[in-house]
Amino acid sequence: MSEKARLSVQKRDGRGKGPARRARRAGRIPGNIYGHGIEPIAVDASAREFDALSGKISVENTLVELILGDEKPRPVLIREIQRHPFRKQVIHVDFFAIKAGEKIKVSVPIHFLGTAIGVRNSGGMLQQNLHELEIECLPNEIPVSFDIDVSELEIGDSVHVREIDTGGFPTSEAPESTVCVVQPPRVVEEATEEGEQLEEDMEPEVITARGDGDTESGADGEG
Repeated sequence: MSEKARLSVQKRDGRGKGPARRARRAGRIPGNIYGHGIEPIAVDASAREFDALSGKISVENTLVELILGDEKPRPVLIREIQRHPFRKQVIHVDFFAIKAGEKIKVSVPIHFLGTAIGVRNSGGMLQQNLHELEIECLPNEIPVSFDIDVSELEIGDSVHVREIDTGGFPTSEAPESTVCVVQPPRVVEEATEEGEQLEEDMEPEVITARGDGDTESGADGEG
């Protein structure tokens, strides 16, 4: 099961760009709480606290308890984080409120364990095609990650979704989808025989310095 975290938020007065900009100028991040059966709630959170939290958790699959005033903590998932196009600043965040006993779809990160033999002994490269796997489960059953031991993979070996132990949770990803593959090392192409022969047949150009008495026509002048 994934870890839990807490974040304090406060209700935001008004919607639209104006109130959102004022919140950002005050060092806060505007956001919304939404979910099944509830009216969306405009909130904002401390940018410093949110950055600290998101740096410690796996954002995609960690339950976060939102503290909103004196209300009972709300379990949510962080569904979307919007960032400034030129800076790393978070400018908006969406919180999805969940209900106990109601299944949800969540993305769980894929982690690799060990170093593939094909990488360690043959200079290959482990290419990762899938970084997370979407599953459906109850909120209290969310896995922290799916760990795959790749230490025995040789050059050309691969791992597919059907080989991942999801704990019985259904996934929307196709079973034959490739999670990772060990690619052979890149080799610099050697010169072809024709190219080598061409280099051998080419004679270097000999440049000689003319003497002071040489003329452009090459004829000797009469005295």
